Amino acid sequence: MKKYGIILWTVLICSSCSNSSEAAEAIHSVFGVAAEAPVFLNCKAVSSQEITFAFSLPVKVLSLRFDPPVPVESVTEGSLVQVKVNEGLDAGERITSDILVEDTHQNTLNVLVPFRTWNDRVPSFVITEIRTEYSKPKVEFIEIKTLSPGNLGALRLFIASNGLETPVFEFPPAEVRAGEYIVIHLRSIEEGLVNETGSNLAASKGTEALTDARDFWIPNSKKLLRKTDAVFFMDQSDKILDAVVLSENPDSWGSKPDVAEAAAMLANQGAWQSLGRSVINPGDAVPSKNATATRSICRDERVSDSNRATNWYITVASGATPGKPNNQKRYTPKNAQ
Repeated sequence: MKKYGIILWTVLICSSCSNSSEAAEAIHSVFGVAAEAPVFLNCKAVSSQEITFAFSLPVKVLSLRFDPPVPVESVTEGSLVQVKVNEGLDAGERITSDILVEDTHQNTLNVLVPFRTWNDRVPSFVITEIRTEYSKPKVEFIEIKTLSPGNLGALRLFIASNGLETPVFEFPPAEVRAGEYIVIHLRSIEEGLVNETGSNLAASKGTEALTDARDFWIPNSKKLLRKTDAVFFMDQSDKILDAVVLSENPDSWGSKPDVAEAAAMLANQGAWQSLGRSVINPGDAVPSKNATATRSICRDERVSDSNRATNWYITVASGATPGKPNNQKRYTPKNAQ
C-alpha cells in the first residue's frame, strides 16, 4: 500500500484536540485509505529540566524548536516524548514549542503549542477576601495572602461557574515575599492597568490598586464570579492549593451543576470541609446572600485556616479592603439582631 505523509498544522491553547478516530476518518475521506494518524494530546513541563509531549501513537521526533530558544540535551521517543534540557528554566515562563513527529506509517504531525515552564517554588497562601458584586469602577476581585516566599508563575485560578477545565487566570512569573496581599481584579475597565510582576507595586493605576499590594487584572469586561460559586487555585500537578465555596441559597445549588461538581471535587481533595455531613451541600458553603459591592466576603485572618465556612463572614457596608488586612466588623442582618 502506498504510504502518504500527512502534515497537520495545529495551533493549540488547551491541552487536547480531536480524537484519533476522527483523525483516521479524515484521512480515509481524503486519501481513500484506512490509516490512523498520530494525534497530539498535550504538552507540559514536569520538572525544571523536563518537558513531555503526549501522542496517541508512538512517534519519532523529526524536529523540535522552542521560542525563546532552549538548549535540548536529550529526547526520548514513543507515545510520550520526553525532552530534557541542559539547564533549568525560569519558573512559570511562557514558551512555545514547534515539534514535528512521524509515526511508523510515515504519517507526520506538526504541532505548535504554548506551555508554562515548571514552577517548584509556588508559595503557600490563603484566599482572604472576595467581592462578588460589581459597581463601576469597583470590580469583583479575589484576594490572597502569601504565607511564604516563592514565585506565582503558572499558578491557575478557577471559578466554577465558568467551567472546571479552563482557568480564568494563569499567573505570569512573579517573585513574592511572605505576607504580601495579592489582588486579582476580575474585570479590566480602566486605562493604566498593569500586572505587577516586579518589585514596583505602584505600577498599576486602576481603582483600588494600592501602592503596597500586588495587583493583577483579568482582561475581561463580563461577570466571572457569582454569589453561588466555587473559587480554587491549582498548581501544575493539579493539586488544589486553596479554595472557598459560596452559596446564596443554603438549601439548593439551583441551576449550578458546575458548582456542585466543584464542591465535591474540593471535598475529595480535602480543600473544603463539610459541617459534619458526609457530602458537601449548599449548607456547607459560605453564605453569600448579603454580599454587596461594599460588603465583601472575608476570611477571619486571626484564626487558622480550617477550609470550612466557619472561617468566613460578610463585612459591614463600606468594609471591603482589597490589598489590606480584612475589616473585622461583621454585617448582621436586621432579622438576626
